[in-house]
Amino acid sequence: MSEQSQHIHFENTNRWSTKQLVTMALMCALGALFMYVQLPILPSAPFLTYDPSLVPAMVCGFAYGPGAGTAVAAMAIVIHALTTGDWVGALMNLVATLGYILPAAIVYQKMHTYKGAVIGLALGVIAATALSMVANLTIGVWFWYGSADVILPLMLPAVLPFNLIKTVLNSVLTLAVYKAVSNLITPKKDQVKGRA
Repeated sequence: MSEQSQHIHFENTNRWSTKQLVTMALMCALGALFMYVQLPILPSAPFLTYDPSLVPAMVCGFAYGPGAGTAVAAMAIVIHALTTGDWVGALMNLVATLGYILPAAIVYQKMHTYKGAVIGLALGVIAATALSMVANLTIGVWFWYGSADVILPLMLPAVLPFNLIKTVLNSVLTLAVYKAVSNLITPKKDQVKGRA
């Protein structure tokens, strides 16, 4: 066997580096913990509560791409479901969360500017709000309500405004923390310049 053939070349084919995977795991744990924050924001529907769990996932989505953001969000939702046993709520949450993270992270990946972040988040707010209503009328009716007549009267006065407020608050928080967090977790060449 020649000396040249004894040299084996290994190439890292992982999409994310070790640092990125560790950061994603930490953000996932943070997101799962944030799900235990239950703040009612609509007096007319106190059972709908706000939590900032989407912020860590969106930060990862902006920093590492839509795949990372959705992975972090999905794992946080699964962890929360494992500890609470609420798999129906988790499934509905997953539908809305993917609608929030994917458009925002995809747009920001294409337009890596503050304007791109705002446009992406706005699209995410619209998509997540629409999908949360769809999830209530399909998954919710099938597993929880038994009939659309139970949830339909709450769609416009409660479900719609709640999801708009929730996603807008998470978007504002993401814009507030992303630049500082991004510059800690991304390589120098990929760090954010300007406001976002």
